[in-house]
Amino acid sequence: MLYPSIDELAHKVDSKYTLVVAASLRARDLRTGKKSEMMAPQSSKAVGIALEEIYRDYIAIERL
Repeated sequence: MLYPSIDELAHKVDSKYTLVVAASLRARDLRTGKKSEMMAPQSSKAVGIALEEIYRDYIAIERL
């Protein structure tokens, strides 16, 4: 995975573990049929699309 880089994503979350959990949950949603709001994602895989959504602020991560 080249885009977005981990350095760019690190500014969106408080830890790498939070990023992994959020991306995996969103990727699971995408695989089960939920649609992405992005018009032209660069990635064709669910995890890549989830990371792009986090980077472009299509989904927000909130800590409980």
